Amino acid sequence: MAVVPRRICLSEEFVLQLHGARDPTATKTRSYYNTVQKLQIAVGEFRGKYAFLNWFKYTLGADQLTAFGEQQMINSGIVFYNRYKALAKQRTPFIRASGQDRVVESARNFSQGFHQAKTADRTPDENYPYSILVIHEGEGYNNTLDHGLCTEFEDPVAYSSISSEVQQTFLATFLPSVIDRLNRDIPSANLTALDIVNLFDLCPFTTVASLSGAVSPFCFLFSLDEWKHYNYYQSLGKYYGYGAGNPLGPTQGVGYVNELIARLTGEAVSDHTTVNHTLDDSNDTFPLGEALYVDISHDNDMTSIFSALGLYNSTGSLSNTSIQSPDAAGGYSAAWTVPFAGRAYFEKMACAGVDEELVRIVVNNRVVPIQRCGADGLGRCTLAKFVQSMDFAIAGGRWDMCFAPK
Repeated sequence: MAVVPRRICLSEEFVLQLHGARDPTATKTRSYYNTVQKLQIAVGEFRGKYAFLNWFKYTLGADQLTAFGEQQMINSGIVFYNRYKALAKQRTPFIRASGQDRVVESARNFSQGFHQAKTADRTPDENYPYSILVIHEGEGYNNTLDHGLCTEFEDPVAYSSISSEVQQTFLATFLPSVIDRLNRDIPSANLTALDIVNLFDLCPFTTVASLSGAVSPFCFLFSLDEWKHYNYYQSLGKYYGYGAGNPLGPTQGVGYVNELIARLTGEAVSDHTTVNHTLDDSNDTFPLGEALYVDISHDNDMTSIFSALGLYNSTGSLSNTSIQSPDAAGGYSAAWTVPFAGRAYFEKMACAGVDEELVRIVVNNRVVPIQRCGADGLGRCTLAKFVQSMDFAIAGGRWDMCFAPK
């Protein structure tokens, strides 16, 4: 676990937080329901590890936080307060959320947790409930917490199909044997590749549908080796969909990185990509000099932001034919970077005996040494060298490729 180094005077702390656990998307929940229905209609009686399907009822909704996800975000607020208590005790965080309901609700739950920890610390909190700046989502809107402005990136023919093509190639390396095994176990089921992926997906979604997070019986349908392949399949989707494996993936995170630079340096935002300057040019909606900042976003957008920061620049192109462990992939894994309620802490600190302020990034309790800025043994760079290393974002990434003439 990454702890705050001793003998440190923390001056500013930021958290970029993924919303809590949710139900599947509307499209996915219909597909999952169809797979369950197909099984239950085709099979008279399930036995062994499949027996739970005899009485299982599909009750998952679509897109909204689960009760488990709400608690995750409350816990995140508590953890943030306790980790940075020296700053948080006398301060209120400035909070932004992208406009989707589950993201806004996650921000409220985070606030509740922060407030709960503060009052438990016997500290008055007259500013609660805290203000939350909600940034609208939608086509054509500038929003650093939600992609959608770069038309070439959003075009399914141009760039957004790259990840699905890579994933399909990888599925062919392991899924046929899984299909054969389950169809031998359940002879009348006639399960397809889509059905098998849906059954994999139902493990996490039905787990987080439980308030306690009780492990779902769907999880026991597959072996440990099969789960390792599925985990890598998900990593490929993020890496080639929104990360460095997509030529325009990191560019979607450039606007947020430029906002981070502004907050760290106390200077106005300089950006021509996704920044909403109506908001960011106002001290009311983008204040500088605050000690605590909280931003709530989506997993895809956080993947792009991490890539724009260059956090996983040592990760080579992920293979689409064989598994690479997170260690072999330079610390990259979707499970390590963007699990439900995943978070990144950006720490600005002043240390005794060091003339310059330092910057450190912690992703889900793992210190990720910042590339190209001479990070020390604790993963910290000087603020000046950190800013210099952000030349990709400062230059706007590949924003010029976003609006190719038709």
